[in-house]
Amino acid sequence: MEAHFELNEVTKKLPKHLHKFIVKQPYNEYTAQNQAVWRYVMRMNVDYLGKVAHKSYIKGLEKTGISVEYIPRMEGMNRILKEIGWSAVSVDGFIPPNAFMEFQAYNVLVIASDMRTIGHIEYTPAPDIIHEAAGHAPIIANPEYAEYLRRFGEIGAKAISSSKDFEMYEAIRLLSILKEDPNASKEAIEEAQKKVEWLQDNMGELSEMAQIRNLHWWTVEYGLIGTVDDPKIYGAGLLSSIGESKGCLQEEVKKLPYSIEAADVSFDITKPQPQLFVTPNFAHLSLVLEQFANKMAIRTGGLKGVEKLIDSNNLGTIELSTGIQISGVFTNVISDEKNRPIYIQTTGGTALSNRDKELIGHGINYHAEGYGSPIGKLKGINIPIENMSPRDLEAYGIYEGKQVSLEFEGGVKVEGEVITGTRELRGRILLISFKNCTVTYGEKVLFHPDWGIYDMAVGVEVVSAYAGPADVNSFEDLGKVSETKTHKIAYSESDEKLYSLYDSVREMRENGTVSEVKIKDIFEQLESQFKNDWLLPLELLELAFDKEYSIKSSIKEYLEKLKGNKSYKTLIENGLFLLNNYQQA
Repeated sequence: MEAHFELNEVTKKLPKHLHKFIVKQPYNEYTAQNQAVWRYVMRMNVDYLGKVAHKSYIKGLEKTGISVEYIPRMEGMNRILKEIGWSAVSVDGFIPPNAFMEFQAYNVLVIASDMRTIGHIEYTPAPDIIHEAAGHAPIIANPEYAEYLRRFGEIGAKAISSSKDFEMYEAIRLLSILKEDPNASKEAIEEAQKKVEWLQDNMGELSEMAQIRNLHWWTVEYGLIGTVDDPKIYGAGLLSSIGESKGCLQEEVKKLPYSIEAADVSFDITKPQPQLFVTPNFAHLSLVLEQFANKMAIRTGGLKGVEKLIDSNNLGTIELSTGIQISGVFTNVISDEKNRPIYIQTTGGTALSNRDKELIGHGINYHAEGYGSPIGKLKGINIPIENMSPRDLEAYGIYEGKQVSLEFEGGVKVEGEVITGTRELRGRILLISFKNCTVTYGEKVLFHPDWGIYDMAVGVEVVSAYAGPADVNSFEDLGKVSETKTHKIAYSESDEKLYSLYDSVREMRENGTVSEVKIKDIFEQLESQFKNDWLLPLELLELAFDKEYSIKSSIKEYLEKLKGNKSYKTLIENGLFLLNNYQQA
């Protein structure tokens, strides 16, 4: 099937299950006011962030092909991003954390295609193209940071979620969509806000995914770099927010040295952050990430790892000491008095793999009803099955055609006729298959002969447990696209007329067709019909200043009056300040 997005050297490596999250960038749906909002924010950012952002920011804008004048087109960004080994795709708002991380692991920048409205010009709770393109992209031009981002995605994609994490994701996604929609009712926003707040207060013990999302938030999104006393900005959430990029450096916002403790500090996406973390350099980010990864179930395994997967109620994988990987939805584990797993069980389609490659004949169609297997050593035998040579196996009666009774130290008993064994390339045995097999634990029957062939995984211990499958091709439909879609804003006739005026101003500026008559005509329409619009008068003033038209005095006086509205007083002042700077330059 042909891909519905541009394939290049980077995106062609994406696994098929991620394709469904990618949407076509709705470039033609961006209004002329959207373009003006982009231009305003970017002009402010370049002017201010040049002084307070990490040195990679301004250079990165150039390297990634992001213009101050236009909302970037994905195709244009990709032509330049490929030079640094990255790519970008357009998505609809927030996507599930595991999918987001997995894109990152493949060096693909996920860009929410929507554009913030003028009402949220300083900050938007919803991911938008200013945040993604102008916030994230410039810093990845720094090779050390880009490698941190890729590695973060690689590790983060394996983080195990709790059953509440997806509910929180959906709640935040809905709230961000409603807050960015000017037509959303106050009641709907309040209800969504209450749901997010309730979930935040009732998440219980933080899952691996919740913790790694915290680390992502305090670095990639809201990170500061340098010293606690004199930090610079590198986090995309700060780089893309006019308000927070200034507010974050004030004394009221507490600055803390960045460490692994940040994993336990949760955040509220709907409010300015009360504290931020400062890393001394990008190398320190990678150090903390490795410290956290060492605590994750992917590296520790054990009973706790299996229990995390059961609690997640999502597809996950465990790997045994032989290297055999079991992927499915884990629903049960039996443990011994030393808190070691002695039997694991999945429900529904399960796949068996080795080295991330599905074992032939052991996919979800064969193990459609679920899978179970004992773990550990045989009772009274010092040598584990996985370390037995063919001669050892014969000595203990474990060979083809032999009726055996295998009792494990944990108490699980496997009785049946050996059919065959499956070995990995280096000869280590991974599976032993039985017919007429009964598996019991005390009085409990775990497998009955009537159920068919029993394939017993071989392994003394669970060495790893992580989210997702070992082989991404084992499961047809990985990840779920949210049913809550970003709202398409319905524009009134009045809105459309205002946007046509924005379009006329842009056309004048770009085509060099500026005239005082045209400026005066547009200004009069704004005065009489669009008394709450402050951004277009600023653009008119810019043109009038540049051409030294006499109407500049009237426009400036008009803007001074508009400053009486507190909601955009600072925005106008910032615009005038920037304009004066340009005039003096």
